[in-house]
Amino acid sequence: MTGQRLARGLLTLLLLGGCATATGRIENGMFYSAKGYRVTLPPTGWRVDAGQRADLALRGEARPGGMVVDATCGGREAARPLDVLARHLTFGLTRREVLENGTSTVGGREAAHSVVRGLAEGQTVTVEALVVRAEPCVHDFLYVAPSEAFDGGRPAFRALVESFGLEPRR
Repeated sequence: MTGQRLARGLLTLLLLGGCATATGRIENGMFYSAKGYRVTLPPTGWRVDAGQRADLALRGEARPGGMVVDATCGGREAARPLDVLARHLTFGLTRREVLENGTSTVGGREAAHSVVRGLAEGQTVTVEALVVRAEPCVHDFLYVAPSEAFDGGRPAFRALVESFGLEPRR
């Protein structure tokens, strides 16, 4: 199985628990979600993967890997601890090894952050997950790639996360 198919399979597995497709628009390199947030798309090397259940899914063009940005608004997720929600994003992995675990800041708000290496569909992958609460929503950021290609896409993922900002809900 190629790294690209592996990343797609893991992203699909992780998205199965996600919320229904939300409307959003892309203008001038920015994704604007109807759920009241925006992120800047990576300038090169990533394409929008339409048809996913997340608000925004990106697929690597030249390297294997994918990114997901999603928000769940309302419901019981809003009350759960952020670290628990971040662990949920990596449930599809077996033989897990936690490489990083803690908190960071996203859009001026506290976020749970983890990097986990494990097996998915028989291949070793690394997943970076961040979860931030911005009432009434919980925002998930996910980057997954075969472990040998993980570092190559991480700067684009970090830039996407750092660009997060709130917008008026539509």
